[in-house]
Amino acid sequence: MSNPPRPERWAYFDCFAGISGDMTLGAMLDAGVDRGALEDVLRRLDLPGFRLETSRVSKEHLTGIKVDFAVDGKQPARNYSDIVALISAAGLPEAVRDLSLNMFRLLAEVEAWVHGQPLEKVHFHELGAADTILDVVGVAFGVETLGITRSFVSPIPQGWGMIAGGHGHMPNPAPATLELLKGFTVYGTDLPGELVTPTGAVILKALGAESELCPSLRLKKVGYGAGSRDLPGHPNLLRLYLGEPLPPAAGIKERVLVLETHIDDMNPELYEPLMGSLFAAGALDVSLAPIQMKKTRPGVRLTVIAPPAAREGLLERLFLDSTTLGVRIQEVERVAARRWQETIRTPYGELLVKVMEYGGHRRVLPEYEACRQLAEKSGLPLLEVYRLVQDS
Repeated sequence: MSNPPRPERWAYFDCFAGISGDMTLGAMLDAGVDRGALEDVLRRLDLPGFRLETSRVSKEHLTGIKVDFAVDGKQPARNYSDIVALISAAGLPEAVRDLSLNMFRLLAEVEAWVHGQPLEKVHFHELGAADTILDVVGVAFGVETLGITRSFVSPIPQGWGMIAGGHGHMPNPAPATLELLKGFTVYGTDLPGELVTPTGAVILKALGAESELCPSLRLKKVGYGAGSRDLPGHPNLLRLYLGEPLPPAAGIKERVLVLETHIDDMNPELYEPLMGSLFAAGALDVSLAPIQMKKTRPGVRLTVIAPPAAREGLLERLFLDSTTLGVRIQEVERVAARRWQETIRTPYGELLVKVMEYGGHRRVLPEYEACRQLAEKSGLPLLEVYRLVQDS
C-alpha cells in the first residue's frame, strides 16, 4: 500500500538582514525543530568533541535563536571528497543525507569555477570547517523535520566593502556567493560586511527557493534566527514563515488600460523606436496590426496594454513619437497566470526558463533569449534547445 502524499508546507525566507547557515538553523529551531533530535542526528557525523550551544539573544529590540558550535581541538582541512565521504558514512536519514550532499556539491561547483580548479581538488578552507558541516546537515534535518515542500525568498540585501576569507581579501559579496545567487532578486544596502554567506546562498539554491514576495498561505509558525554581528540600527535576524498554501486561485486579477489608435501616415521605420519608448514608459504589451482605413489607405492599429499608473507617460509618448491625433482608452480586467523564472539543468549547462501556474497546473516555457544564447554556445539548433525545456 503506497504512502499518502506528503502535505504541502511552504517556507518563506524573509532576508531583511541577509542569510547564513547559523541564522537559518536558529530560525528553524525557533519555528519548532526539536533541539535534542537535532543533536542526535548531528552526532552521527564523525566530528567528535562538538557541542551545540543555543541561546535567545536580542538584536535591536527583536529576539531570535543564536546557534553556535563549539568544537574541541583543531579540525583537519577537508576537500570536497572528504566531506562527501563524511556525510555519506554518517547513517543519516535519506532525505537529510541527499539534501546535505546537494548543498556541498553546489558549493564545490561554484568554488571550482571561481578559482579555476577541478572539482576534486577544491579545498573549502572555512567552508570545510566543522561548524559549516554541522550547519548544512542541521538545516537539511530542519527542512525534513518541518516538512518543507516548497520555498520562497524575499529580495536579498547585499553589504558593501571587502571581506576576509580563506583565499585572502575578496569583494563583498564573495564571488562564490554571488554565483549561487544568480536568478534571485538582490539589492544593495549601506550595511557593512557580509550579509549573505556562501552557506546561506547555497541553502536557498538547493531548496529551489522562488524569488518573489510572500505567497498566499495560512501562516502556522514564525521563527527568528540571529546572526553573529550587531548591525547599527538594523536587527541582524533571519525571519522564517511556515504555512500551508491556500487553494490555488483561478488567476491573478488586475485592472489594466487598453490604449488604441489607428495610424495611416507614419514612416514604417519609426515604429521600432516608438515601441521601445512605450515599453520604457511602462507598457506591458504593444502590438501592431494591419488594417484598411478610409480612402482604401493601408494603416496600422496600434494597441498598448499597461497599468493605470502609466497612463500619462504613455499618452505623452504616443503624441510625441507617432503621428496620431487621438487615442482611445478603456480600463478592463485582466486575468493572468502566476509566472516566474527558474533555472533548469541541461546536458549543455544551466538554462533560464519561464514557469506559469494557473489553477494548480504548471507549465515550463522557453525563454527565447536564454535559449538562443545556449544554442549559440552549444552549437545546437534552437529547436533542440526548446525541446530540452519541454522535456525538463
